[in-house]
Amino acid sequence: MKQRVLWSAALAATLALTGCGSATGTDSSSNASDKLVVWDWKSSDKTATAYVEKAKADFAKKHPKVTVEFVAQPFDQYYTLLGAAIQAGKGPDVMMFNGGGKIRDRVDALVPLDQLLSQDKDRLAGWDAFVKGGKVYAAPVTLQGHPIYYNKDLHKKAGLDPERPATTWSGFTADCAAITKATGASCFALGNKEGVAIQFFLSAFGSGILTPQEYDGWIAGQRDWNSPNVKKVFQLWKDVNDAGLNSKGGNSTTLFNDAFGIFQSAKAANIIGLMSDIGHWKDFNEFLGAPNVGVMTSPAITTGATPSLPFDGGIGYAVAKWTKDQALAGDLVRSLTSTDALSTFYASAGAIVSDTTVQTSAGGPAVTKLVNDLKTGKPALHVALSSKTLDLMGRLSQQILKGSVSVDEAVKQLGESDRS
Repeated sequence: MKQRVLWSAALAATLALTGCGSATGTDSSSNASDKLVVWDWKSSDKTATAYVEKAKADFAKKHPKVTVEFVAQPFDQYYTLLGAAIQAGKGPDVMMFNGGGKIRDRVDALVPLDQLLSQDKDRLAGWDAFVKGGKVYAAPVTLQGHPIYYNKDLHKKAGLDPERPATTWSGFTADCAAITKATGASCFALGNKEGVAIQFFLSAFGSGILTPQEYDGWIAGQRDWNSPNVKKVFQLWKDVNDAGLNSKGGNSTTLFNDAFGIFQSAKAANIIGLMSDIGHWKDFNEFLGAPNVGVMTSPAITTGATPSLPFDGGIGYAVAKWTKDQALAGDLVRSLTSTDALSTFYASAGAIVSDTTVQTSAGGPAVTKLVNDLKTGKPALHVALSSKTLDLMGRLSQQILKGSVSVDEAVKQLGESDRS
């Protein structure tokens, strides 16, 4: 009880200190055109500073009398704080969301943006991750994908052709064995302390396991958890670890950022990374050198599977339903997804942004491969699942690695959660 009281007090203090701008709701003295408050977890990052300033400048040209305040919340508390604001019916005017379950679970508190953002539909990609019931609830800022990054230098040291990564699972594991023998590096860098690595694994290797029909059905909500191929994904998760292909202590290693550090220090040949602005090509280029960073899709694991890059809208900005001037807030979202702002975000953070007109040709071979793979990419499998099922999957993934739950039992529980 004491902990609950302290948490409530801390939340109340956070809401009071950050202010609510036009989102004060019950404050009749507030002028809806005076101030807009934005909650996110990115604006305090050094790599996002120039992007935020560019977006604010664009908005100021259209609305010079409106103040915009960014409040960066800690990511590990973000959705808890946001949930409390939603329950109270007041809080920020504009808020950041991850695509998928995180926003779909909360659309009752958000404004459909189809009309407000109609001019941006063709310019931006990644909308589907922010759609529920046929309505758009956020504008995508980045595209989030889960490519397999590999260290070309380690491939060379093992006598392998770094420009021709394996396209079959047997070839892939043979290459890993050669690299480990020659360099001592593990096959994969694994960090599953947060229970998130299984999401990356499902989406990265799913297209190499599920048939195209199963894949498309999964995304459409027709998920057969009794399918042998669905079970094979989670069996592979266990088999990879049992075979010693992962770096040691995966369940006690954070993905953000210890596992990435293992890959960046050349102690692992491969890692399932990101496309947005962390754990991605630009980070890896800085540590390994751009010529040594390779990108591949899943090797073919099941006959009939068609490996592809899994990607969706990554992060995006939404408008709260309680905001007094929803059109004004929507205009701020347009500034946050303007071409100039997103070009700056790509240049400073290396994020693969949602704007299809942003030039990425100077990013090096890894980003060139990523952008090319977008043409045949498909939505990520884990993004189609609810937050509840993803949370369960994270816990079960840790138990599978520990051997305290079987793959059959884990898949059964996930199917029950997904159907409920």
